[in-house]
Amino acid sequence: MSTVDIEKTRTEHDLLGDKQVPIDSYYGIHTVRALENFQISGQTVGQNQHFIRALAQVKKASAQANLNFGLIDADKSIAIQKACDVLIDHPEAWASAFPSDVFQGGAGTSINMNCNEVIANITLEMLGYEKGRYDIIHPNDHVNKSQSTNDVYPTALRLASYYSLDALFVQMNNLISSLILKSSEFNFVLKMGRTQLQDAVPMTLGQEFHAFATLLKEDVRLIKKTRELLLEINLGATAIGTGVNTPPGYAPIASQYLSEISGLKLLGAEDYVEATSDCGVFIILSSTLKRLAVKLSKICNDLRLLSSGPRTGLAEIRLPELQAGSSIMPAKVNPVIPEVVNQIAFKVIGNDLTITFAAEAGQLQLNVMEPVIAVSLNESIALLINAIHTLDVKCIQGITANEQVCFDAVMRSVGIITLLEPLLGHAKCDEIGKQCIAENKTIQEVVLEQGLLSQAELDHIFSFENMISEIAVQSYDEVVVDRVS
Repeated sequence: MSTVDIEKTRTEHDLLGDKQVPIDSYYGIHTVRALENFQISGQTVGQNQHFIRALAQVKKASAQANLNFGLIDADKSIAIQKACDVLIDHPEAWASAFPSDVFQGGAGTSINMNCNEVIANITLEMLGYEKGRYDIIHPNDHVNKSQSTNDVYPTALRLASYYSLDALFVQMNNLISSLILKSSEFNFVLKMGRTQLQDAVPMTLGQEFHAFATLLKEDVRLIKKTRELLLEINLGATAIGTGVNTPPGYAPIASQYLSEISGLKLLGAEDYVEATSDCGVFIILSSTLKRLAVKLSKICNDLRLLSSGPRTGLAEIRLPELQAGSSIMPAKVNPVIPEVVNQIAFKVIGNDLTITFAAEAGQLQLNVMEPVIAVSLNESIALLINAIHTLDVKCIQGITANEQVCFDAVMRSVGIITLLEPLLGHAKCDEIGKQCIAENKTIQEVVLEQGLLSQAELDHIFSFENMISEIAVQSYDEVVVDRVS
């Protein structure tokens, strides 16, 4: 290292020896070693604002608990709390202070130490000292007092995951609103329902879109219920769940302070040893996200089928035309938005499998695979937020119906013979349907030829009112929510 470089650094010391740290950096030697060791994804911890805020909230609660038990003096505790507030209030401004890769060994120790160093150096700066004066405020002895990575990291991960889902609910409710509006718009668009891709019985396009909305409403309720499991935390467990190096009663007090800081109704774990080693809650939460992804993919599959054509497919709906669809075929437009959402769904499903394997890989009193759980869970939530927003704004809101195509398909369908079954019997309707297919005739034509019913009777049977039936469903709020951008 050149003389110039040395002048721009400070020397810090750890278990392995001395290291040069950039003189203006808020992180310290442990973070430098993490930067050297884990050059994996290019994604940094600082990019996740929810996680940075949650880490700072945990550290602030711990500083309050340490003051409560007289483990650090008031001046140090208050100074550390103020430093934590800086991160809590503006986590977006501190991305560069958390430069380590999201993928790392050590069960998140590098992340916890990164946070300890940043808070220590912010505190020192606020007190008028140079960064690195750990004889005044020490990352371990003061900021990390009564804590371990093994209770700090999972607690922060739970809080961050809880917070991040708020944005997902916003986008889901927006999409549900758009689907309900389309359901109302298409309320009188008669179309053919299909089972196993074969003609079934008539329905409305409005019923089809209303079913899409109901699919997603179910998932809103499920994910909201599931995320409440994140509120059980192990703060105060320290290394393995026994609370080593903490005074009696520390854990519930620390949890109480964290509840007040976060505004969440947090609950100390039933068994801190179990809570420190088990990652089952993330399996449950991830499975609900996977379920949402599967449903979104099903909706997008249906949209692709319903818009297929424009001349040789179903062509019952028109998707917004967003870009030219081919480099060689003129006039071709592809369903690019449903296609991209399909792909996001596959990624979320893959992340769920990653989380499952990572949760299974825990050994004895600790699961060291929590970083990949955090990465995968955060990615799934972020991808779903963006995918749902894109599907809503760039696809669903702009869908129009090909009403005549839908109606003509119903009237030439063999499936409407089902409406005659109560009058003519199943066997006779089989014969009529078979003849229609063989002779390429409509149901009406064959029935009239055989003199089974009059035109007036057929007009009544095949009227819109008679062809559409709907089971009364459990009432729920149909008010369209205010859209949030």
